[in-house]
Amino acid sequence: MDMPQAPTAHSAFASLREQLSQCIIGQAALIDRLLIALLADGHLLVEGAPGLAKTTAIKELATRIEADFHRIQFTPDLLPADLTGTEIYRPQTGSFEFQRGPIFHNVVLADEVNRAPAKVQSALLEAMGERQVTVGRDTFALPALFLVMATQNPIEQEGTYPLPEAQLDRFLLHVRVDYPKAEAEAAILRFARDRARQSLAATATAAVRLSQAQVFAARSQVLDLHLAPQLEDYIVQLVLATRDPGAHGAELARYVAFGASPRGTIALDRCARAHAWLQGRDYVTPEDVHAIAPDVLRHRVLLSYEAEAEGIDADRVIATLLERLPLP
Repeated sequence: MDMPQAPTAHSAFASLREQLSQCIIGQAALIDRLLIALLADGHLLVEGAPGLAKTTAIKELATRIEADFHRIQFTPDLLPADLTGTEIYRPQTGSFEFQRGPIFHNVVLADEVNRAPAKVQSALLEAMGERQVTVGRDTFALPALFLVMATQNPIEQEGTYPLPEAQLDRFLLHVRVDYPKAEAEAAILRFARDRARQSLAATATAAVRLSQAQVFAARSQVLDLHLAPQLEDYIVQLVLATRDPGAHGAELARYVAFGASPRGTIALDRCARAHAWLQGRDYVTPEDVHAIAPDVLRHRVLLSYEAEAEGIDADRVIATLLERLPLP
């Protein structure tokens, strides 16, 4: 008797995407960006008003992959040790033992990350950028599968600490989520009612979990996608245009204070590849670059005071550059 074949990495991710879309309704872009961050081995910052399924999205993703999940509520009194862990004295042995903190989980939700003070953000920065934690003189490696999703609430700014530019640059993507449309809102209402019934009846079905091996196999396939030299040059020119916007319009020179770093080039390449792979293609197109460019660049393009005074945001600058930069 023939044994059933194991699902390929792509079919496994397609199934994961379908499962997430059934419980995260009206936020297809957020689902795609979560999967892109997972495929590109990066972290994402999600900004949106309360109640838009940001926390639910990352929790549902974590339940469907072979990974452990932890949520950290960032508050002004949070300490770095609350994130990284601390050394505990063991009187039985007369020595100190390191007790690992919540950052050592595979999938971490940093909820309202901008409410934490600078020292905590610095500890998170090292974990995200170096994939390690330093406590005293010792350094501890984080898991091979490690994804941070941080959230920001754009409504309340009292008692918050703006994220430094260096930490913003560590995020692969900066995703903005908006309110769902009327049809999606009605579907959310029905879904919440059905899930409440399942919970009362204790008949909720367990989610199919992707193995870490499947995730790593998918990442390898993403890196192997064909990227034409002309398109690679286009990605480079797009990032360079954020540093010298005046070459594409005199008004843009007044609006941009600093452009994207080389991390932006790398992120644009990785995310465009992941976007193409999720679409079922083995090659990258300019449409893939355009689809992901705003989320990759909006937190890396720093605007001038003049732009803020005139109500110009980074999305508008990026959209203008995409219109004016010739396609390959």
